[in-house]
Amino acid sequence: MHFFDKAKIGFFQRMSKVKYYYDSETLSYRKIERKKGRRLGIAVVSILGSFLAGFLLLIVYLNIPNIETPREKALRRELQNMELQYNVLNKKMDQVEVVLNEVEQRDNNIYRLYFEANPIPDEQRKAGFGGVNRYAGLEGFDNSKMIVESHRRLDILTKQLVVQSKSLDEVAVLAEEKEEFLAAIPAIQPVANKDLTRIASGYGVRTDPFTKQRKMHWGMDFTSPRGTPVYATGNGKVIRADNNSTGYGNHIRIDHGYGYVSLYGHLSKYNVRAGQTVKRGDLIGFVGSTGRSEAPHLHYEIFKDDQRINPINFYYGNLSPEEFDVILERAQLENQSLD
Repeated sequence: MHFFDKAKIGFFQRMSKVKYYYDSETLSYRKIERKKGRRLGIAVVSILGSFLAGFLLLIVYLNIPNIETPREKALRRELQNMELQYNVLNKKMDQVEVVLNEVEQRDNNIYRLYFEANPIPDEQRKAGFGGVNRYAGLEGFDNSKMIVESHRRLDILTKQLVVQSKSLDEVAVLAEEKEEFLAAIPAIQPVANKDLTRIASGYGVRTDPFTKQRKMHWGMDFTSPRGTPVYATGNGKVIRADNNSTGYGNHIRIDHGYGYVSLYGHLSKYNVRAGQTVKRGDLIGFVGSTGRSEAPHLHYEIFKDDQRINPINFYYGNLSPEEFDVILERAQLENQSLD
């Protein structure tokens, strides 16, 4: 390309940037002169327009809550899930409280009552935690009230479970002791009904067979043939098996514990010795008429804390209600005793 050609192209490019307008007065085209201040004004207006548009968009963004960033959406979902989990936890604690309350009611009104133990007061079962604020680290958040309440309920439930667990441990010990106690109580007849001829005399004032005077008869007389088996009426330890007590002849005494002692008098022979441990229903001797006795029979007494008591109240272990009514009626007859 020649220099002349390049110059011509440059001229036409410059000419294309020149603007003209038609002047009707002079009937000619005039060149439009550009003003420098106008360019600056356009630039300022553009910048101000951009700032204004950005400010308006910011205001709109801040006032439309539905517009969230991805991180905000994730945090919101996490918060909703946490609230859901706490609600589920509280419902589970509601169920646990209902079940635990039923156990506490049975514990106070059945178990502890049966074993003669004092019920545990509600103040002790449902006591809170005093002193220092245990939940200070959970405060200051949007959901602090819900979180603190859940932790508080869970702590109280834990404490209630500890109290109930200790109570059941105590009841288990009481039950074991009660089982031993019930096995030790002299609760059956010392002579079986099939071997029994009759109840010759009961507990109370009776006629003495030798003096014919009325005096206190401290036991019950079971009439049976000589050699009829005599049984231990409760678990215990034989403390005497001799004839060294006035009036009783050959007799056995069993210490049942808990203050109870049973005595079996006028035996023909023994089947145990002093110091031997026996259980309810064990054969310990045989009916006789040794000592101060008018005919073969078993004289039977019960001591509670060294005081004689009526044996009629201790036959619930092997008698039906009908059989007990019969023996009660016969024992109340004010007849003559056999010793």
